[in-house]
Amino acid sequence: MRIGLYPGTFDPITMGHIDIIRRASALVDRLVIGVAINRDKGPLFSLEERVAMIEAECVSLSEQTGIEIVVHPFENLLIDCAHDVGATLIVRGLRAVADFEYEFQMVGMNRALDDSVETVFLMAEARHQAIASKLVKEIARLGGDVSKFVTAPVQRELLARFNRQK
Repeated sequence: MRIGLYPGTFDPITMGHIDIIRRASALVDRLVIGVAINRDKGPLFSLEERVAMIEAECVSLSEQTGIEIVVHPFENLLIDCAHDVGATLIVRGLRAVADFEYEFQMVGMNRALDDSVETVFLMAEARHQAIASKLVKEIARLGGDVSKFVTAPVQRELLARFNRQK
C-alpha cells in the first residue's frame, strides 16, 4: 500500500489545500493529512478545530476519490511523522517560486535524514495560486469576502471567530 503524507498547519484549510488533497489522492492508496502543531505560528484555530475542519472537508473527498484520507496531528520532525504513519511519499503544494526555495531546503534535509522517503511537489491550480491561509485570515478579519478561498463551513468558522455574521 502506497501511503502519502500531506503536511501543513491548515489554519484554516483552503480551496488550495483541498485541490492538492484531491490531486494527491490520485498518487496514493491512502493519504494522511499531517496537521502540524506549530506553537511558533500562533494559529487562529486550535488543533482540535483545525482537525475537525479538515476531517469534515475530507469526507466527501474520500468518497469522490475512493481513497482513504485520514487526519493525523503531529509535533515531531516531518520525517518522523512520515515513519509514524508509514508514508513513503511526502506531498507538498507549491504556489510560487518563493515556495520552492523553502521546500527545496526541506527536501534536502529530509533526504539527509531518510532518503527512502520521496517528496513530490504539486503546483496549485492557477485559480488557487494566490490563496494563503494567512491572507484568508486577514481578509476575514477585516470583513472581506473569503467565499472564493474557503468552503462555506470554513467561512462560517472564520466569520464566527471574528464575530461577523453573514
